[in-house]
Amino acid sequence: MIKIAMVEDDSDLAYMLTEYLKDFDIIVENFEDPYIGLSAIGLGEYDLVILDLTLPGLDGLELCKEILERYQLPVIISSARSDINDKIVAMELGADDYLPKPYDPRELALRIKTIMRRIDKYTPPAHKDIDNKYHFICDEEKREITKDGTPITFTAAEYAVMSLFIKRRGFIISRQEIVEVTALSQGIEANGGSIAVIINRIRHKIEDDPKQPQFLITIRGMGYKLDE
Repeated sequence: MIKIAMVEDDSDLAYMLTEYLKDFDIIVENFEDPYIGLSAIGLGEYDLVILDLTLPGLDGLELCKEILERYQLPVIISSARSDINDKIVAMELGADDYLPKPYDPRELALRIKTIMRRIDKYTPPAHKDIDNKYHFICDEEKREITKDGTPITFTAAEYAVMSLFIKRRGFIISRQEIVEVTALSQGIEANGGSIAVIINRIRHKIEDDPKQPQFLITIRGMGYKLDE
Protein backbone atom coordinates (compact mmCIF):
# COMPACT_ATOMS: atom_id res chain seq x y z
CA MET A 1 0.00 0.00 0.00
CA ILE A 2 1.17 3.50 -0.87
CA LYS A 3 0.48 6.40 1.48
CA ILE A 4 0.32 9.87 -0.07
CA ALA A 5 0.08 13.35 1.42
CA MET A 6 -1.83 15.74 -0.84
CA VAL A 7 -1.85 19.51 -0.37
CA GLU A 8 -4.83 20.71 -2.40
CA ASP A 9 -7.36 23.42 -1.48
CA ASP A 10 -9.94 22.25 -4.05
CA SER A 11 -11.89 19.90 -1.79
CA ASP A 12 -14.00 18.44 -4.62
CA LEU A 13 -10.94 17.51 -6.66
CA ALA A 14 -9.18 16.12 -3.60
CA TYR A 15 -12.18 13.94 -2.74
CA MET A 16 -12.48 12.61 -6.29
CA LEU A 17 -8.78 11.73 -6.48
CA THR A 18 -8.81 10.17 -3.02
CA GLU A 19 -11.73 7.90 -3.91
CA TYR A 20 -10.26 6.98 -7.29
CA LEU A 21 -6.82 6.06 -5.98
CA LYS A 22 -8.27 3.76 -3.31
CA ASP A 23 -8.91 1.24 -6.07
CA PHE A 24 -5.16 0.91 -6.56
CA ASP A 25 -4.19 0.50 -2.89
CA ILE A 26 -3.13 4.15 -2.72
CA ILE A 27 -4.27 5.96 0.42
CA VAL A 28 -4.41 9.75 0.21
CA GLU A 29 -4.63 12.20 3.10
CA ASN A 30 -5.41 15.72 1.91
CA PHE A 31 -4.55 18.99 3.63
CA GLU A 32 -6.13 22.20 2.38
CA ASP A 33 -3.85 24.41 4.49
CA PRO A 34 -0.21 24.30 3.32
CA TYR A 35 1.24 24.88 6.81
CA ILE A 36 -0.80 22.03 8.28
CA GLY A 37 0.22 19.90 5.33
CA LEU A 38 3.91 20.62 5.89
CA SER A 39 3.63 19.71 9.58
CA ALA A 40 1.71 16.52 8.79
CA ILE A 41 4.31 15.44 6.24
CA GLY A 42 6.96 15.75 8.93
CA LEU A 43 4.96 13.65 11.39
CA GLY A 44 3.53 11.03 9.06
CA GLU A 45 5.15 8.21 7.12
CA TYR A 46 4.32 9.12 3.54
CA ASP A 47 5.71 7.66 0.34
CA LEU A 48 4.94 10.61 -1.95
CA VAL A 49 3.50 14.12 -1.99
CA ILE A 50 0.98 15.57 -4.47
CA LEU A 51 1.18 19.33 -4.37
CA ASP A 52 -0.94 22.14 -5.81
CA LEU A 53 0.85 25.43 -6.49
CA THR A 54 -1.96 27.92 -5.82
CA LEU A 55 -2.51 27.62 -2.09
CA PRO A 56 -3.82 29.97 0.63
CA GLY A 57 -1.09 31.75 2.51
CA LEU A 58 1.94 30.05 0.96
CA ASP A 59 3.06 29.64 -2.64
CA GLY A 60 3.26 26.02 -3.71
CA LEU A 61 6.81 26.40 -5.03
CA GLU A 62 7.96 27.56 -1.60
CA LEU A 63 6.20 24.59 -0.03
CA CYS A 64 7.79 22.27 -2.58
CA LYS A 65 11.23 23.62 -1.67
CA GLU A 66 10.58 23.12 2.06
CA ILE A 67 9.38 19.54 1.57
CA LEU A 68 12.31 18.55 -0.63
CA GLU A 69 14.89 20.13 1.66
CA ARG A 70 13.46 18.64 4.84
CA TYR A 71 12.17 15.24 3.84
CA GLN A 72 13.43 14.37 0.34
CA LEU A 73 10.12 12.74 -0.62
CA PRO A 74 9.03 12.29 -4.23
CA VAL A 75 6.79 15.21 -5.25
CA ILE A 76 4.22 15.43 -8.05
CA ILE A 77 3.09 18.96 -8.84
CA SER A 78 -0.63 19.16 -9.73
CA SER A 79 -1.38 22.66 -10.94
CA ALA A 80 -3.69 24.77 -13.09
CA ARG A 81 -0.99 27.44 -13.43
CA SER A 82 0.10 27.57 -17.06
CA ASP A 83 3.36 29.53 -16.70
CA ILE A 84 6.18 27.38 -18.08
CA ASN A 85 8.49 29.01 -15.53
CA ASP A 86 6.55 27.30 -12.73
CA LYS A 87 7.29 23.91 -14.26
CA ILE A 88 10.95 24.77 -14.80
CA VAL A 89 11.39 26.02 -11.22
CA ALA A 90 9.55 23.02 -9.77
CA MET A 91 11.74 20.55 -11.66
CA GLU A 92 14.89 22.49 -10.78
CA LEU A 93 13.89 22.29 -7.11
CA GLY A 94 13.72 18.51 -7.47
CA ALA A 95 10.03 17.74 -8.10
CA ASP A 96 9.64 14.36 -9.78
CA ASP A 97 6.74 15.24 -12.07
CA TYR A 98 4.47 18.11 -13.13
CA LEU A 99 0.86 17.39 -14.09
CA PRO A 100 -1.13 20.36 -15.49
CA LYS A 101 -4.82 20.56 -14.63
CA PRO A 102 -7.28 19.44 -15.81
CA TYR A 103 -6.09 15.85 -16.15
CA ASP A 104 -7.48 12.34 -16.17
CA PRO A 105 -7.03 10.73 -12.72
CA ARG A 106 -5.89 7.64 -14.63
CA GLU A 107 -2.81 9.60 -15.68
CA LEU A 108 -2.07 10.56 -12.08
CA ALA A 109 -2.32 6.90 -11.02
CA LEU A 110 0.09 5.91 -13.79
CA ARG A 111 2.62 8.56 -12.80
CA ILE A 112 2.44 7.56 -9.14
CA LYS A 113 3.01 3.95 -10.16
CA THR A 114 6.01 4.93 -12.31
CA ILE A 115 7.67 6.89 -9.50
CA MET A 116 7.02 4.19 -6.91
CA ARG A 117 8.42 1.50 -9.19
CA ARG A 118 11.52 3.59 -9.66
CA ILE A 119 12.10 3.59 -5.90
CA ASP A 120 10.88 -0.01 -5.50
CA LYS A 121 7.79 0.82 -3.45
CA TYR A 122 4.97 -0.17 -5.78
CA THR A 123 3.31 -3.57 -6.02
CA PRO A 124 0.30 -3.40 -8.37
CA PRO A 125 -2.97 -4.93 -7.07
CA ALA A 126 -3.49 -8.28 -8.77
CA HIS A 127 -7.13 -7.65 -9.70
CA LYS A 128 -7.04 -4.00 -10.72
CA ASP A 129 -6.41 -2.53 -14.17
CA ILE A 130 -6.16 1.22 -14.63
CA ASP A 131 -6.84 0.94 -18.35
CA ASN A 132 -10.19 -0.84 -18.05
CA LYS A 133 -11.71 1.02 -15.13
CA TYR A 134 -13.62 3.34 -17.46
CA HIS A 135 -15.45 2.94 -20.76
CA PHE A 136 -13.75 5.97 -22.33
CA ILE A 137 -9.98 6.45 -22.58
CA CYS A 138 -8.23 9.41 -24.21
CA ASP A 139 -4.75 8.90 -25.66
CA GLU A 140 -3.50 12.46 -26.08
CA GLU A 141 -0.36 11.46 -27.98
CA LYS A 142 -2.41 9.67 -30.63
CA ARG A 143 -5.30 12.15 -30.27
CA GLU A 144 -7.54 9.11 -30.05
CA ILE A 145 -10.53 8.35 -27.85
CA THR A 146 -11.73 4.81 -27.40
CA LYS A 147 -14.89 3.30 -25.94
CA ASP A 148 -14.27 -0.13 -24.42
CA GLY A 149 -11.13 -0.35 -26.55
CA THR A 150 -12.76 0.65 -29.85
CA PRO A 151 -11.61 3.95 -31.42
CA ILE A 152 -14.28 6.59 -32.10
CA THR A 153 -13.95 9.04 -34.99
CA PHE A 154 -14.44 12.64 -33.84
CA THR A 155 -14.09 16.01 -35.52
CA ALA A 156 -11.52 18.38 -33.99
CA ALA A 157 -14.21 20.21 -32.01
CA GLU A 158 -15.84 16.98 -30.82
CA TYR A 159 -12.47 15.58 -29.75
CA ALA A 160 -11.64 18.76 -27.79
CA VAL A 161 -14.94 18.63 -25.90
CA MET A 162 -14.95 14.88 -25.28
CA SER A 163 -11.33 14.85 -24.08
CA LEU A 164 -12.25 17.60 -21.59
CA PHE A 165 -15.10 15.48 -20.25
CA ILE A 166 -12.79 12.50 -19.88
CA LYS A 167 -10.24 14.56 -17.96
CA ARG A 168 -13.00 15.91 -15.72
CA ARG A 169 -15.18 12.80 -15.61
CA GLY A 170 -17.72 12.97 -12.81
CA PHE A 171 -17.55 16.78 -12.60
CA ILE A 172 -20.18 19.17 -13.95
CA ILE A 173 -18.78 21.40 -16.70
CA SER A 174 -20.62 24.54 -17.76
CA ARG A 175 -21.04 25.63 -21.38
CA GLN A 176 -18.85 28.65 -20.69
CA GLU A 177 -16.06 26.46 -19.32
CA ILE A 178 -16.30 24.18 -22.36
CA VAL A 179 -15.83 27.21 -24.61
CA GLU A 180 -12.90 28.59 -22.58
CA VAL A 181 -10.98 25.40 -21.90
CA THR A 182 -11.29 23.84 -25.34
CA ALA A 183 -10.40 27.06 -27.18
CA LEU A 184 -13.63 26.95 -29.14
CA SER A 185 -14.61 30.54 -28.43
CA GLN A 186 -14.00 31.77 -31.98
CA GLY A 187 -17.40 31.82 -33.63
CA ILE A 188 -19.09 29.94 -30.81
CA GLU A 189 -21.41 31.47 -28.22
CA ALA A 190 -21.57 29.74 -24.85
CA ASN A 191 -25.26 30.63 -24.53
CA GLY A 192 -26.05 29.77 -28.14
CA GLY A 193 -26.60 26.48 -29.86
CA SER A 194 -23.06 25.58 -30.95
CA ILE A 195 -22.11 23.67 -27.80
CA ALA A 196 -25.47 21.91 -27.77
CA VAL A 197 -24.89 20.81 -31.38
CA ILE A 198 -21.45 19.41 -30.54
CA ILE A 199 -22.82 17.60 -27.47
CA ASN A 200 -25.59 16.10 -29.60
CA ARG A 201 -23.09 14.88 -32.21
CA ILE A 202 -20.92 13.32 -29.51
CA ARG A 203 -23.92 11.54 -28.02
CA HIS A 204 -24.77 10.00 -31.38
CA LYS A 205 -21.26 8.50 -31.39
CA ILE A 206 -20.99 7.28 -27.79
CA GLU A 207 -24.53 6.49 -26.64
CA ASP A 208 -26.69 3.47 -27.48
CA ASP A 209 -29.70 5.82 -27.41
CA PRO A 210 -28.69 9.49 -27.85
CA LYS A 211 -32.16 10.63 -26.74
CA GLN A 212 -31.71 8.87 -23.40
CA PRO A 213 -27.98 9.30 -22.71
CA GLN A 214 -26.32 7.13 -20.09
CA PHE A 215 -22.85 8.65 -20.24
CA LEU A 216 -22.96 12.32 -21.28
CA ILE A 217 -25.59 13.73 -18.96
CA THR A 218 -27.26 17.17 -18.97
CA ILE A 219 -27.43 18.84 -15.56
CA ARG A 220 -30.19 21.42 -15.88
CA GLY A 221 -29.08 24.99 -15.31
CA MET A 222 -25.47 23.94 -14.75
CA GLY A 223 -24.00 22.14 -17.76
CA TYR A 224 -22.97 18.57 -18.54
CA LYS A 225 -20.94 15.76 -17.01
CA LEU A 226 -19.49 12.44 -18.12
CA ASP A 227 -20.92 9.74 -15.85
CA GLU A 228 -19.21 6.32 -15.92
